[in-house]
Amino acid sequence: MVSPGTRADDEDLGVEEALALLRESPRRPQEDPGPSHGDPGPSHGGSGPSHGGPGPSHGDPGPSHGGPESSYDDPGPSHGDAGPAHAGPSRGGPGGPSHGNVAGSRGESGPSHRGSDPAHRGSGTSQGAPGSSPGAPGSSPGAHHRATPWPDARAVAERAARSAARAARRDPVSVPLDEALGLTLAAPLTALTDLPSFDTSAMDGWAVAGPGPWAVRDEGVLAGHAEPAPLTDGEAARIATGARIPPDTTAVLRTEHGRTDDRGRLHPVRGVVHGQDIRPRGQECRGGDQLLPLGTLATPPVLGLAAAAGYDTLTAVPRPRVDVLVLGDELLTGGLPHDGLIRDALGPLLPPWLRALGAEVRTVRRIGDDAGALERAVTTSDADLVVTTGGTAAGPVDHVHPILRRIGAELLVDGVKVRPGHPMLLARLKDDQHLVGLPGNPLAAVSGLITLAEPLLRTLAARPAPERYALPLRDAVHGHPHDTRLVPVVLRDEGAVPLHYNGPAMLRGIAAADALAVVPPGGTRSGQEAELLDLPWATAGIGVCFT
Repeated sequence: MVSPGTRADDEDLGVEEALALLRESPRRPQEDPGPSHGDPGPSHGGSGPSHGGPGPSHGDPGPSHGGPESSYDDPGPSHGDAGPAHAGPSRGGPGGPSHGNVAGSRGESGPSHRGSDPAHRGSGTSQGAPGSSPGAPGSSPGAHHRATPWPDARAVAERAARSAARAARRDPVSVPLDEALGLTLAAPLTALTDLPSFDTSAMDGWAVAGPGPWAVRDEGVLAGHAEPAPLTDGEAARIATGARIPPDTTAVLRTEHGRTDDRGRLHPVRGVVHGQDIRPRGQECRGGDQLLPLGTLATPPVLGLAAAAGYDTLTAVPRPRVDVLVLGDELLTGGLPHDGLIRDALGPLLPPWLRALGAEVRTVRRIGDDAGALERAVTTSDADLVVTTGGTAAGPVDHVHPILRRIGAELLVDGVKVRPGHPMLLARLKDDQHLVGLPGNPLAAVSGLITLAEPLLRTLAARPAPERYALPLRDAVHGHPHDTRLVPVVLRDEGAVPLHYNGPAMLRGIAAADALAVVPPGGTRSGQEAELLDLPWATAGIGVCFT
């Protein structure tokens, strides 16, 4: 059975197929995954146990104060991730902003399912209903009921990116080596010369000809100089690592393997084997050999190999272009929080994270709660992806849904069954342009990055999907009754230790984390394996690049 929003004939594409799209870019009728309805049933809250792992918190020793340790029905306005829409002051409502939220409680409060079900009160179109446009504030809060299961949401993002790649007709780009880190090769890397391109010395020592002892030449041989004069039998010349081997050389005698006598003659202190410590021309490759296939990620060693093989530029898949729009009148860009204002955590967090995912972040704009400014920013952007923060719920100043409705955008994902981050969304603005709406709470926004932005950007950049792996969790982790949880962990001794401070508004746990554990509904027991999602900077190679 195909999940809503999928196509039965659209199999997952590998890197090579994605690159084929880039090269050929055939015009096809635009796929229409449609809204991903997910589980049509309500995700009933109910009183749940503590979210925090009971075990030791490495780098994070304290309890999860203010985290989602209370009932799943109502974790309190400082989280907003699953809390009742009317249980506390909604952001922008009479109660003002939620000060427990590092980056505002924008887009985090969802409908409560305690007692009477507000999803069935009033009139209006459910935001996630099939074929519907995004609902305006005040419409029936049915998004929770239409939320997409977490794995399905990631798959929808990949399919959306493939559709955009077909529509965009993007050509490969020629990029200087010093700008190519993290790009995907759009052509095989073929050696432009032999490596090495001449016989070279592998060690400091002497180039010797024939059997010893040898008379040592006055002139030595240094790297970077023209070809030296040939040696004759019984002759030696001082030589540096990387220098060209004189013609007729038998071997290189390492410095520590030779001694000179009172007459200046060189004697070996161990046997000399013909050709020893000489790197012959073409030992690594011959000109025309394929060194790396199409689809290889340009890591630092790849750049070094390309340079050694004679390249100044690489033919690569262009970086997906991203514009970031930070919403919220309550956000400060400097100083301490005061008078109901709080520091913007997502403005500094998102750009380097997006770059680590392979994107070119073109601009970061702070829009505030100005609906007109937000609509102008969205409609005038020519980026491949627009990322917004906050404003994805249905509060008085949550403008994302109404704007998407007005401009005729197509909602592909409207809410995801994941905690934190439930009210994230993915919309198609144009055939080749998408918008990811992140919740305003910092850890919830990280969840949205990993769920929707990462698979979309990875596919646009033709990067290979990371290999899935699992490790046992050292401590039990309580789960949501119906939704997936993403919990920060540190990796220790072939296992993962869940961290505290994992509430939607908190960054303390993720700042100390190596990965996020994917905790299924119902939770995991101590020692049970869970899938892990590496954080970009915790992995080797390209993950360390944030510029």
